Amino acid sequence: MESEHPLLDRARQAPEAPGVYRFTDAKGKVLYVGKAKHLRRRVLSYFSRQLEPRLVGMLARARGLEFVVTATEVEALILENRLIKRFRPRFNVLLRDDKTYPYLKLTTGEAWPRALLTRRVLDDGHSYFGPYLGQGMAARVMELIRTRTQVRTCTIEIDGSLPRPCLYHDMGACLGPCVAGLTTPEAYAAAVEEVTLLLEGRHQELRPRLEAQMWRAAETDEFERAARYRDLLRALDGLALGQNVEIAGSGSVDVVGMEGDGVDASVAVLIYRDGKLVDKREFHWEGVGTHTDGAFLAAFLGQFYEANPAVPARVEVPLAPEGADAIAEFLRRQRGAPTRLVVPRRGRRARVLELARDNAREAFRLRFRHPRRDAERVGAAIAAALGTGRAVQRIECFDISHLQGEAQVASLVVWERSTLRKGEYRSFNVRSGLGADDPGAIAEAVERRYRRRVAEGAALPDLVLIDGGRTQLDAALRALAAAGCQVAAAGLAKRLEEVVLPGRARPLVLEANDPVRLLLQRVRDEAHRFAVTRHRRRRGARRLATQLLAVPGIGPQRARRLLLEFGSLDGVRAAGRDALAATVGGAAAAALFRALHDGAPGE
Repeated sequence: MESEHPLLDRARQAPEAPGVYRFTDAKGKVLYVGKAKHLRRRVLSYFSRQLEPRLVGMLARARGLEFVVTATEVEALILENRLIKRFRPRFNVLLRDDKTYPYLKLTTGEAWPRALLTRRVLDDGHSYFGPYLGQGMAARVMELIRTRTQVRTCTIEIDGSLPRPCLYHDMGACLGPCVAGLTTPEAYAAAVEEVTLLLEGRHQELRPRLEAQMWRAAETDEFERAARYRDLLRALDGLALGQNVEIAGSGSVDVVGMEGDGVDASVAVLIYRDGKLVDKREFHWEGVGTHTDGAFLAAFLGQFYEANPAVPARVEVPLAPEGADAIAEFLRRQRGAPTRLVVPRRGRRARVLELARDNAREAFRLRFRHPRRDAERVGAAIAAALGTGRAVQRIECFDISHLQGEAQVASLVVWERSTLRKGEYRSFNVRSGLGADDPGAIAEAVERRYRRRVAEGAALPDLVLIDGGRTQLDAALRALAAAGCQVAAAGLAKRLEEVVLPGRARPLVLEANDPVRLLLQRVRDEAHRFAVTRHRRRRGARRLATQLLAVPGIGPQRARRLLLEFGSLDGVRAAGRDALAATVGGAAAAALFRALHDGAPGE
């Protein structure tokens, strides 16, 4: 790859400093955004190591590489999260929540900011706080702002041209920037700062300011204003236990659990406030093609807390994230105070972490292990591995069983959407004269099966699987062509479990734990079991019929009648003369009794 990729020279020229890099396609669209403590080492690693499939696909499309140098790795982390949010690159692990939570938005990008509730966090220059644990808590905070602070909650455009303020100004709940001369930008900015401190949970900074303003208002006989500050101070105590953005208190902990299989991933976050579990949040990534390792965890934590200022005093994780020091510093900046990033190993905290892992496993199972989803996943994996061109949802597998050419039986088993359809199994008695000829038997069974399916217009499988190697597969392909059936076919050789494909000289060798290989083996083994069962039944019936037909007076019809009446050769042998005579007549019964008990069929 080093000598072939057009971006290798560009990577060699990367800065030797912290920063952010972006891979883009031929049209300039951002494919991937990453951060690095040392940009040159990081981007060169894409061309000198084995990458996971997701990044292999990204690099194959990449035609541009851009860099932004930052002062520190923490700044790189912040910039990375913002660029991911802005460009939504296809090959990044993108944070998508399982449900929409309410946020409180403070339009700090405006000259006269206002407060409102929203369920969408946009990169619009305004400030967002939350998410809040349910609509009830968000409504409480919004009502507090509306009635106890002096920041506006209306939607009107502020130009100072209104003749008089609204009722909220008369109540002392708004400074009235809509009317010229009622307030100043400095006074309104101070009110906005109070609301910001409230929403960020910085109550220890906010409380002294409110108390000072309360006593100042009381000293100047502004008792209504003093009462408003008093009520706001009381409201802080209520918010300390229930607000999602609480900072103070040792009971403020987020516990992260992860589960994934290298293709899909789920994360569960248990949110503890005041020592109590108050909420659980789930996130799912479908088809990201990455493992839930330290790099994945770092990407999650950065995006999660960049969008959610509710950084607790402690974050407990199952393993150390990549760049743990930078993540910890990022959390400290978001919170305004140190946040401990901990991997619990023992005791009660380790049990809580295991609870988060259990929740992640259950969330993963419910999201990605539904039978229909499993079928889609496996079908796509088979198509990718074998090159069938479309997802494989139905497989029909053939196998042959015989004993030195005697009683040859071809079996057909059906796998459809992760289930073995036993009601659709079929067996074919291979016609005599073939001897021990497995390819010939395969060809006969395949042609008989699909000539009839094509004639009836019945549904055809996505894949015909043959138990055998190149010779057996070629015989099946000729039979499919003779039947006028165009379906994908493959052979699975037992000795090395190699997958033989049409038009491919060398067989496909899959890893022992590859899901595609395991499924093909399962279907092939079921076809073999079914073939052996049917062969043994047919061989036993033929040998039994041969013994009965050797007796004078016993022809095919009488032999069939005896088997129906007594069930087996042992049943016939155990029957008395009278019972035999009632079935086949006196003379034939006497000859049969002597043959079975004296061993002299002619006597």
